[in-house]
Amino acid sequence: MVIGKPLFTVEQIQNRVRELADRISEDYEGKNLLAVGILKGAFMFYSDLVRAIRIPLTVDFIIASSYMKTETTGEVKVYYDIREDITDKDVLLIEDIVDSGITLNHIRERILARRPRSLKICAFLDKKERRVVDVPVDYTGFEIPNVFVVGYGLDYDNRFRNLPYISIFKKTA
Repeated sequence: MVIGKPLFTVEQIQNRVRELADRISEDYEGKNLLAVGILKGAFMFYSDLVRAIRIPLTVDFIIASSYMKTETTGEVKVYYDIREDITDKDVLLIEDIVDSGITLNHIRERILARRPRSLKICAFLDKKERRVVDVPVDYTGFEIPNVFVVGYGLDYDNRFRNLPYISIFKKTA
């Protein structure tokens, strides 16, 4: 296994998180914001982002996945669901990476069925060329090419999440 040089450095990540938090703070001023993190991958981005948002908010999480190692299974499994009542709340779904869009679209539809006042999506990374399901992303950290990345919460086989930067990952024999 090989981890290349950083695709995004710690400084680049933190600068972009602050920019996103500023936009979100302005957009949600005076609203009833519920920030929902999609675990496990979004935990670092989620933590940094909600700490940088300058307006009151509540937090919750959902654990869902359609991936095994580097490939999607196409089947979304929800292991832990949102516990907050989201009726009449402005929900901001916070995701680590939008790849095929399968998992995110499943979660989005699940949340919309519970009738929030509004629902927007904030993704740290967006890999548009891999999209299978068109899912709206309202706030994007960085767009990336079709490469497998690790770090800043993203993993390969539950490893490398603790890297403070984003790096391209290559599996070797």
